[in-house]
Amino acid sequence: MGTSLGIHFRQSDIDRALGVRSLKLSMNGSNSVEQNFVLAAAMERHPKRVIWQMDDWIFRDGPGIDKDIYLPADLYRRNLAGIAGYLFSGAMARESLWILARSVPPLEPLVARLTTGLVFKFSIPRVDDINALRPDFDVAGFYNRQNAIAAFRRAIDPARSGSIGDGYDYQAMVRCFERDAIGLIAKYPGVTFDIYFPPYSVLQFVAMRDASPATLETAYAFSAHVASRLLQFPNVRLHDFRAVREITHDLGNYGDVVHHSPAVDLKILSWLAERQYVVDPKAPLASLEQLKAQVEAYRLEP
Repeated sequence: MGTSLGIHFRQSDIDRALGVRSLKLSMNGSNSVEQNFVLAAAMERHPKRVIWQMDDWIFRDGPGIDKDIYLPADLYRRNLAGIAGYLFSGAMARESLWILARSVPPLEPLVARLTTGLVFKFSIPRVDDINALRPDFDVAGFYNRQNAIAAFRRAIDPARSGSIGDGYDYQAMVRCFERDAIGLIAKYPGVTFDIYFPPYSVLQFVAMRDASPATLETAYAFSAHVASRLLQFPNVRLHDFRAVREITHDLGNYGDVVHHSPAVDLKILSWLAERQYVVDPKAPLASLEQLKAQVEAYRLEP
């Protein structure tokens, strides 16, 4: 589970690295209300483990789940309205027909061409390709130092920097976290939750430092609360990748100040497998203090 930072993993890579049979549920731009709702539905299938990419951005007030135009709530509830809306959807009927046509061997080459954007957009023949970068995606052209620095410059531009603090309301963030994360974790003590803080580039925090110090302090305070609370639960392992300097200071890994390359996805899986950056419950704020020191000392080279 996660946002765009957790969406490009290939299911086969997850399974191979962690020795599991996984289901990828990450959603671009999702908030904690949406993630909690989808995870609660997944819990009905009795998973043994949840890997949850978590950051402060998701814990903000949003519309109720039934007012969310991006998530078919009734379908997740599997009630009559949701199932009927799914089965009788024109888009679903169209995609089903293309899937059927693509399964007929003589038609497969033609249908494959038509459904990869040439005429119709239905370009995912394999589950492993869902929400993964296309093979022809220009990785080097998107994830590079120039793009990361350009995004940083935009973030600290006085004309735009006021938006850095949008959504950073400490009390609201704590309330959403306790409701959507702690409430779910406490309800399922038999499920292991591997929660990780993703390796943002250092520029994300430096932008806050330079353009909105109050926002940075809010982010630090909220992070301290989250770590302390999560580590009270024996079924939680917390992994903090924000101070992994060889990744976060290498701006060539990023397409902006937060989104990292597929190569870093694979690093994350290896770190999770090896439990390399697990936060010690006896020192829940140690990695946060490392991050603070790095952010304070960082100076962007000309």
